Amino acid sequence: MLEKTDRLLHAFAALADLGQEIADAQNFEEMARASLYVVLGALAIRRGALAIYDPNLERLRFVAARGLQSELAEEALDRETASRLGDGPTRGIWLAKARDLPALKALAAARFELLMPLVVRGELIGLLLLGDKASGEPLRDGDREIIAAMARHIAVGIHNHRLMAEVRCRADENRKLYDDLRELYHDTVRAFAVAIDCKDAYTRGHSERVGKYAAIIARELGWDDDAVEGIRVAGYLHDIGKLIVDREVMNSPRRFSARDVPELREHTIAGYEILTRIKHPYTDLPLLARYHHERLDGTGYPEGLQGDQIPLGAKIVALADAFDAMTTDRPYRKRRHFTEIIAELRRCTGTQFACDVVSALCRALLREVDEALRSGERRKIFDELEWDYIQPEHTRPLLEALLTEAHLPPQFNAPSGLAWGIE
Repeated sequence: MLEKTDRLLHAFAALADLGQEIADAQNFEEMARASLYVVLGALAIRRGALAIYDPNLERLRFVAARGLQSELAEEALDRETASRLGDGPTRGIWLAKARDLPALKALAAARFELLMPLVVRGELIGLLLLGDKASGEPLRDGDREIIAAMARHIAVGIHNHRLMAEVRCRADENRKLYDDLRELYHDTVRAFAVAIDCKDAYTRGHSERVGKYAAIIARELGWDDDAVEGIRVAGYLHDIGKLIVDREVMNSPRRFSARDVPELREHTIAGYEILTRIKHPYTDLPLLARYHHERLDGTGYPEGLQGDQIPLGAKIVALADAFDAMTTDRPYRKRRHFTEIIAELRRCTGTQFACDVVSALCRALLREVDEALRSGERRKIFDELEWDYIQPEHTRPLLEALLTEAHLPPQFNAPSGLAWGIE
């Protein structure tokens, strides 16, 4: 009676140790090795191995072993034998007596005594193979009971690991599919941007630059990666409504006449109507196309919105649009000197452009300028604006002053009319 009680206590302790090892294991190899070592240690067994069964390849792959004179890599195990092991006794098989299972002869030759199938729901998922005890005593039926209980724990651990591996694999596949679809979406958007800019021979690359500047401003404002990508796409598509504007108007070598302006302004409404018919991952795109020519003082179009009535994204695209318009040549004018652009931003902050958005652009410009000055590289700012055009040594103090002034309360004193970026 006392011996039986000791055996039960020993079995419970071994199971507790095994459960802890399985729970603490960081990966499958560690779990397999720790599980085998717990079984061997619990019964003072000299040698043992743990193998995983692959039904597709009909192979046993050894993932952990101890006390063997030669390393075991793989063994063939046909489906019929695997099925019989899965349906067979759960207390193990003495290899010396397994004459009706010729596929196991090689395992018996490796001086294993007991084979314990690892089975979950009637499916063989692996084998636990054990040799003799360190004392030289054979394994007894009582040992088999303990080993069978531990084998069930190991089988469940392996099964759960497989399930988790499948979940991770599917998650990785879904992530790759999502990334591929996202890249396809962005490629399509960029193609639209090229098509938009092709309508106007003088604004090639404008939409992509607006997307870039809008993303820079949004990141400076602390937006997360998805939101930054959304505003970049909004920049790419902000002028999609220009596809309905007469090409002669778009390519006019002079400033737009009063007769041209109404048709040109229709592009915001047209862009909204086009984008609302398309499903996007970024839901605000149609509104940003509609409102990127609104002004804080209410003199913009198409609805004359004021202040907080204008979505922040539209305010960002508005500044990005105007900034690119001011820093590139147009058919009716050359680009302005950068110091003049800073003065124009100062004049229009609080009336046409939101203070926080202007501040974000200034901070991004200053960071780019400072990094270039520190490195001694006369590189393009934002990979777009030439060093000699920006003249950082001269314009840096002006940007700092604008950054300070952009925090002041807005004064609605800018003249009305066609502002930068109106086209």
